[in-house]
Amino acid sequence: MSVLYDVPGPRARRLSLVLSLVAGVLILAGLVALVLFLAAPRENAGGVQQPGMLDPSRWVILNDRAFWRAVGRGLTATLQMAAVGAVLALAFGVLLSLARTARSAVVRIPAIVVVEFFRGMPVLLLMLFILLVFSTGAYWAGVWALGLYNGAVIGEALRSGIASLPRGQRESGLAIGLTPLQVRFAIEYPQAFRQMLPIILAQLVVLLKDTSLAYIIGYPELLNIVLRQGPTTFGSEFFFTFFFVVWAVYLGVNLLLSWLARLVARRTSAAHVSARRARRTARVLAQLGGAGVEGARRPDERPPSGH
Repeated sequence: MSVLYDVPGPRARRLSLVLSLVAGVLILAGLVALVLFLAAPRENAGGVQQPGMLDPSRWVILNDRAFWRAVGRGLTATLQMAAVGAVLALAFGVLLSLARTARSAVVRIPAIVVVEFFRGMPVLLLMLFILLVFSTGAYWAGVWALGLYNGAVIGEALRSGIASLPRGQRESGLAIGLTPLQVRFAIEYPQAFRQMLPIILAQLVVLLKDTSLAYIIGYPELLNIVLRQGPTTFGSEFFFTFFFVVWAVYLGVNLLLSWLARLVARRTSAAHVSARRARRTARVLAQLGGAGVEGARRPDERPPSGH
């Protein structure tokens, strides 16, 4: 029996099975209806009959190399903004978490105000503010806005990670002669990053998706090049195809980043690190035992007779 709820009986299992089948049928019916709706011919504003969205004539653009070069330029611009914004967000997050956990109220209170200010401001509004006030250009307006907003979120995550650590670790570091700053970077931050790594990586995925907001300020990222410039360059009849390609590219990149986030989180977990250290220790002991070093026998090896 589970701690939270009782094991379902035969009647509850049958009801769950029936509801699952009904939900599956409804979802399948919805997908079929969507496909039929997209495939149906339609009339434009001038009353001209046009083929459906799934008609092969709307997908011939996928054979155009110029279109894929445009997609590549947009994706490259998106990744450039996301990469620089991520570095800035991590640096800003570390500084904010350092200030938020300071003992002095003169440092801590302004840091709280800064964190709440940037967390409460929409990213697009922040982009427009930086662009209009500082005249940085579309690229740097997007980078700074993404870095400041996501840095505030990451800073709060790191502060929570530091607060969750046992106080004895900090006291032990101070007892052996480390300065408070050395304790923070040598003892607390490595553990806080390990604990909050899934949240931090998830926020970096959000940062990548938020680069699409730079479409509004004229930065030539993926959404701007494909959905705004694409119909003008290649024809408006391919607009649904453009939408599908942008969706597929964003989905693929975000799934890859999510997979990397889970991989890094799994490899940096405490259990994985302990198992890796145990395997390393076992290899060292096996090597020492093979070399005939006294006292380095394997646990299943019996001592020689006569001892």
